[in-house]
Amino acid sequence: MTALVQSDIRAFNQPATPIDTECLRAGAGEPLLLLHGVTGSAAMWRRVMPLLAPHQDVIAFTALGHRGGPRASERPARIAHIVDDVERRIDALGFERLHLAGNSMGGWVALELARRGRASSVCALSPAGLWHGRDSKAVGVLRSVVRRARAARPFMPLLTRLPAVRSIALRESACHGERVTRRELLDLIDDLLGCTVCEDLFDTPEQLAPLSASCPITIAWAGEDRVFPRAEYDKRVRELVPDAQYVVLEGLGHVAMLDDPRRVADTILAAIARTKH
Repeated sequence: MTALVQSDIRAFNQPATPIDTECLRAGAGEPLLLLHGVTGSAAMWRRVMPLLAPHQDVIAFTALGHRGGPRASERPARIAHIVDDVERRIDALGFERLHLAGNSMGGWVALELARRGRASSVCALSPAGLWHGRDSKAVGVLRSVVRRARAARPFMPLLTRLPAVRSIALRESACHGERVTRRELLDLIDDLLGCTVCEDLFDTPEQLAPLSASCPITIAWAGEDRVFPRAEYDKRVRELVPDAQYVVLEGLGHVAMLDDPRRVADTILAAIARTKH
């Protein structure tokens, strides 16, 4: 199944417009844009896209300053710059509004796009930006991941053959890292090390402001999130996005797509279905 999914995604990889360095696209129907987390790429959705494609016109961008995405011309890069860049690309595709789903940073970006009136619906998976001031604990976790990845990368082609190693390498992101293939893990590491704006974004003073829903919003929190633990963010997200529907994805880690792409796809489709009622 993994080989089929990867093959499908390669076939969908096409520059949608001249300003897109990478845009994955598949399926037909109402447009749905997928937004990845910090240090990731559009490929983070490689297992989810084929599950969504029978229902939606699915698009995934690689964010500004991330490996394979557009270069960041302003430094330090900020979330606002990433939102601006995604909005430009939405304009270039000719969409006024579309369904949005994002994980972590991508969830934050989706919520900001909803604030700008660009969303038909939002499904935010463990969204970032919910902290008071700066979230030094989460940033410390992410910086530790970067340091370990940089040190271990020369040895990973050999070590990643072992499921236990894949599980340990992804312990902050997934509950079941062993489900990720060797090639997928190497790509995740290379995306992380190829992100030129991660330190800028780790240091951002930005945070999510209170948001009144202009469309159906679903907040889906990973029950075993080790980057943004649910217990620390539950009250805050309900205060900032009070109109959202809140669901918990029990047994999944921060990057829930790695643990259970089917459950993530079903959660996104359920969020879209709320617009039909």
